[in-house]
Amino acid sequence: MNTRTTRMLAGVTAVAALVTMTATASPRPTEGDAARSLFERFKAIEGSWQTTSTAGWNEVSTFEVIARGSVVMGITTFRDAPDRKMVTMYYLDGDELVAVHYCEARNQPFLVASKLDAEAGEVTFNFRDGGNIPTRDRGHMDQAVYRFVDGDRFSSRWTWYQDGEEQWLEEIEYRRIR
Repeated sequence: MNTRTTRMLAGVTAVAALVTMTATASPRPTEGDAARSLFERFKAIEGSWQTTSTAGWNEVSTFEVIARGSVVMGITTFRDAPDRKMVTMYYLDGDELVAVHYCEARNQPFLVASKLDAEAGEVTFNFRDGGNIPTRDRGHMDQAVYRFVDGDRFSSRWTWYQDGEEQWLEEIEYRRIR
């Protein structure tokens, strides 16, 4: 064999080896994998939680897994007004983790997980659209960031958006009630 043929054969062999290694390597995690993993974290928070907010309220929130395990319903009831409640529904829509927040502002922002870190237990939901929000400038919850600490603690940070800018931020700490 001449030198050119030897080099070509070595190159073809190297490419074939690379293709074989790539095909047999374990698949890389996808956004869908992270979304499913984080949804399982939401399911694991089923129960009652004492909440403390930077907005000054101390309430009890409950989380319930419903619809044959396909939705997590989070409910916050205000002690001083038990008829006042806010509900957030978390679920997978295909490979996307989404949340719909039924707000005291009488609107329903639809939030989509845009930043997922299943290993760190963090997820950031961002506004996509919503009910009773004719334009993005109408006041609404625009972002929610969740950080899962352990089985008994997690936090969320909610951002209000109105008139072209973020207006305020509220942080909530959750501690499991045993």
